[in-house]
Amino acid sequence: MKERFEQTEKEAVEVTSNQQLIGFVIGNELFGVDILTVQEIIRDTTITAIPDAPEFMEGVINLRGRIVPVIDLRKRLKLVEPEQINTDPWIIILTVEDRITGFMVDRVTKVLNVPKQSIKPAPDIVVAGLKSQYIQGVCKMDQHLLILLNFSRILLVEEIKKLKSMKRSKMKMNG
Repeated sequence: MKERFEQTEKEAVEVTSNQQLIGFVIGNELFGVDILTVQEIIRDTTITAIPDAPEFMEGVINLRGRIVPVIDLRKRLKLVEPEQINTDPWIIILTVEDRITGFMVDRVTKVLNVPKQSIKPAPDIVVAGLKSQYIQGVCKMDQHLLILLNFSRILLVEEIKKLKSMKRSKMKMNG
């Protein structure tokens, strides 16, 4: 019995020393987001365009009566040329700083268990194409680098204010 308890305790330590991530792909790059921020992953939904929205703002969706802004993460991070954009994207619904936002990606891979000690700060050369403020860390997964994004920094303060005002005006229109 004691041996069994020690094994369970060891497994518990292993779980806490790992971070669970949802893996997703944009272009040829592998990214991850903490599973605790993910509300759901959806496909095949109607996105309503918003006039005068930033280029990376795809529009809004109605998620069970809640209006949720959808950001094309591929455009926001400037990782994919317009002609390479996947016409059948996935939308990851995240809770970021008490706001629910959808982020379009090319595809979602799987839940990843990553040892916390393997997550390192990104070297400058890795984040040359991205603003380093978006990067939470990187780790090696098989033969690829997995980039962990900091979604609380994806949007700038003025962009958040604009999204809030668009959401309010959209709600008034649906009134």
